[in-house]
Amino acid sequence: MVDWVVGVDLGGTKTEVGLIGPDNQIRVRQRFPTEDRLGPVSIVERIAASIEKLQQQLPGRVTAVGVCTPGPVDHLQGQLLDPPNIPGLHHLPLAARLQERLRVPVCVDHDAKATGLGEFHYGAGRGEQSMVYIIVGTGVGLAILADGQIYRGQHNAAGEFGHTTLDRWGERCSCGSRGCVETFLSGPWLARRYAAAQSGENPVLEMNPGVDGQQIALLAQQGDPLAVRILEDAGEALGIAVASLAMLLDIDCYVVGGAVARCGELLLAPARRTVPHHSFRSVGSRVRILQNQLDTDGALLGCAWLARQLLAD
Repeated sequence: MVDWVVGVDLGGTKTEVGLIGPDNQIRVRQRFPTEDRLGPVSIVERIAASIEKLQQQLPGRVTAVGVCTPGPVDHLQGQLLDPPNIPGLHHLPLAARLQERLRVPVCVDHDAKATGLGEFHYGAGRGEQSMVYIIVGTGVGLAILADGQIYRGQHNAAGEFGHTTLDRWGERCSCGSRGCVETFLSGPWLARRYAAAQSGENPVLEMNPGVDGQQIALLAQQGDPLAVRILEDAGEALGIAVASLAMLLDIDCYVVGGAVARCGELLLAPARRTVPHHSFRSVGSRVRILQNQLDTDGALLGCAWLARQLLAD
């Protein structure tokens, strides 16, 4: 009999459930709208029903479940706190509710940390002693894996990379500060900068609702010179930020994922060129900035790894 673990990627828009075997392969999966407005009872039941449906497709039993979700999350209690993009699930003790419903151990963790674990164990970070995973999408976050362990910080708040300052005179960020990493790299800000460059106006005042960060990346891949320039600027900002991380953490491997990072070398090449100019030569020469390998599967596989730790404890 095969013992399966389940990974659940609970997002603001969609939720994905995957059944993962002992070979760390996702065998079957299902996606459905999160619809947090329907409330906690609904999401718990729909996740549980999806797991039961997937289990029926393959022989064996589910032994543990790992769930990841946008932060903030109390991973020790398995509770969502107040993630801004899923307000209908605030303060949900998700691990306890699912464990009661499914009768197997359940853990809950931050989505960036889970994805970082997936890349570290099964993707671009395989074989590394330490790694930083940077996710660039609607926001910017990171997971620090030092000697194979997630660094969480004293208050479980480590990784708010998007809201560290690159330019104190820069654009006003949604957090209230200025010149945050997010204002240079995130998808919405790439769209703002693209629209502003077209019109010659301030990027805070300009927003083209028809263009988002992924479309900027696509335009750059198609050779649009303005989109290429916007991504090059973003890549240089990423390089400066990585150089600072490398000086602070003494970690060599930086894996970049998320929707914006799908443009690959258009973002990563200028980042690599920039790192040596903002770090000691002895530090910058060791830094490697890599494209993620698992795409969205990283979250499910990271959740599966977390689920297996429940069984090992």
